[in-house]
Amino acid sequence: MKIIMLGAPGAGKGTQAKMIAAKYGVPHISTGDIFRANIKNGTELGAKAKEYMDKGLLVPDELVVDLVIDRFKADDCAKGYILDGFPRTIPQAEALDKALSAIGDSVDYAINVEVPDENIIERMSGRRACVGCGATYHIVYNPTKVEGKCDACGADLILRDDDKPETVEKRLNVYHEQTQPLIDYYKAKGILKEVDGTVDMKDVFAAITDILGE
Repeated sequence: MKIIMLGAPGAGKGTQAKMIAAKYGVPHISTGDIFRANIKNGTELGAKAKEYMDKGLLVPDELVVDLVIDRFKADDCAKGYILDGFPRTIPQAEALDKALSAIGDSVDYAINVEVPDENIIERMSGRRACVGCGATYHIVYNPTKVEGKCDACGADLILRDDDKPETVEKRLNVYHEQTQPLIDYYKAKGILKEVDGTVDMKDVFAAITDILGE
């Protein structure tokens, strides 16, 4: 079971990826985790990635794919994996397909968690973070007992810059420009599955398990 998770920032694909990983016993893999593990372990690929990151540059697609393919060789990937946050662009998807094909492998499903932009902006701009303990809330879905105060420690809550509507809109614009084409790419390959991400996360997960089977 080899799965790529797609969806806009705030669509909930990371949450679903963790739930899939827990149910099916396959690792939830993000490129960020791969970078950190390789750098921490001092691998040759990690050293190469660190050179770019230290200069504030994006790690080249070829190197990212090498890191991802290397991760697939780990024992915990024997039954499959869930890729979250990669690929982000068509060139990355093509490079991944080429590398997988070279080892006689391929992706089974690309699951797109669909949420309209206006829903995402509402979700993210309603988030509040505690300046004290870092706990997070939502003014609609998970409000605090006292408005503007953390339930856990009583400190003030703030709207983080990343969650401001104008910032969210910019991130969505980048997503639509770079990542949206992947939906068409995987649709053409016949492996795209789409689920409604506006419903309760348990219902989203149920829709995904219907696709994957028990």
